[in-house]
Amino acid sequence: MTDSKKLWGGRFTGQIDPGFARYNRSFGFDRRLFEADVRGSLAHGEGLRAAGVLNDAEAAEIRRGLHELLARAEREGEAFFDDEAAEDVHSFIEARLTELVGDAGRRLHTGRSRNDQVATALRLWLRDEIDRSAEALRGVQAALLDLAESHADAVLPGYTHLQRAQPVLFAHWCLAYFEMFARDRERFGDARRRLNVMPLGSAALAGTSYAIDRELVAKELGFDSVSRNSLDAVSDRDFCVEFAAAAALVMAHLSRLAEDLIIYATTEFGFVELSDAVATGSSLMPQKKNPDALELVRGKTGRVYGHTFALLTIIKGLPLTYNKDMQEDKEAVFDTADTVRESLEVTATVLRNVRLREARARDAASVGYMNATELADYLVRRGQPFREAHEAAGRMVLHALSKGLELHELELEELQEFSPLVAQDVYEALSLEQTLATKSQSGGTSPGRVREALAAARGSL
Repeated sequence: MTDSKKLWGGRFTGQIDPGFARYNRSFGFDRRLFEADVRGSLAHGEGLRAAGVLNDAEAAEIRRGLHELLARAEREGEAFFDDEAAEDVHSFIEARLTELVGDAGRRLHTGRSRNDQVATALRLWLRDEIDRSAEALRGVQAALLDLAESHADAVLPGYTHLQRAQPVLFAHWCLAYFEMFARDRERFGDARRRLNVMPLGSAALAGTSYAIDRELVAKELGFDSVSRNSLDAVSDRDFCVEFAAAAALVMAHLSRLAEDLIIYATTEFGFVELSDAVATGSSLMPQKKNPDALELVRGKTGRVYGHTFALLTIIKGLPLTYNKDMQEDKEAVFDTADTVRESLEVTATVLRNVRLREARARDAASVGYMNATELADYLVRRGQPFREAHEAAGRMVLHALSKGLELHELELEELQEFSPLVAQDVYEALSLEQTLATKSQSGGTSPGRVREALAAARGSL
């Protein structure tokens, strides 16, 4: 266990209250920034060397020590971080580095503050997490396409107000979620671009007085640019909020997908069945097969919503520049990143363990007067104004309901009682195949359009 000396003790003569020390301590969670902070320190050390603040030997010793810390963390795992005296990950690294390389370790903090140090480490860490989440999003999209292509001709009832509306291809339904997740990937990309600005060199708030080449350090760390204002740089947490907001939308889309599949897996709908790999049973009722994986995704959405609002609340009303309130951003960001990535991975697994009951879904798409709109469109094509055609089709539905029949089961003479424009070809127009085929404009559910959309979607991945 290391006696990690505080980084700010010179002005103080008394001892910190133990209860406050525990309350103030962030090492229990911000140690997740260890690797990112070491990366930032390596680049800062090189910046100090180039500025003549460190000589070549000191810079080499610092590099050696930092790489040794990375190796030890990899080798020892959690035991490496067993240090009750460390206030935060930054003081922990400095103390351990000084143990290894002596006074050179104490010189590393020249020209920077924990304020710009932590902002840099958090951006580095979150940049990697955004990349991981974007890749997990791609995995869900790929699983959706695989599912769609394996049921290319399957038909599903489409719904509005959770009432059967019009038939659609199952692949068209899959592609709807594909589009949502495509927008999510774009949002992560936008957030990443705004995040990828380096605050290091802003020091505590006013900037550094050492001639450090910030652009050189930024290039070393893979940042696109450096911050333009030191006051803003050390107090900016917009990137945390933006990430959480983008993650919240991802979770919203995952939750909608989960809800659809939960409903479709019920006995009442019976369109899909989840494999044993992603379902659980009941401790009391032997017959049960519960969609717990999907319910957890739906439930965890609230966590990410909560973290988004918490982050907004943390930065609300904060005066410039850094305030200790900002320590509270870490746990919200960490848990958001974990939750959204794990939820994406579980959803991809679920999609690869879904069986579509094609016959059941097709039967459901063939009843319930889901061809009524097609009947109205048929009358319009025969010359009737749409409002009149809509009225006539509605009266035909009412008549069919009274007889317990579907529209296509009515006799031609019965249909002609409501509109003399009806002819024998109405039955072809009312067929499931024709109902789908007529939706042939861009974005529609006709088989041809859906094939094109599937190919385009596959190409976009």
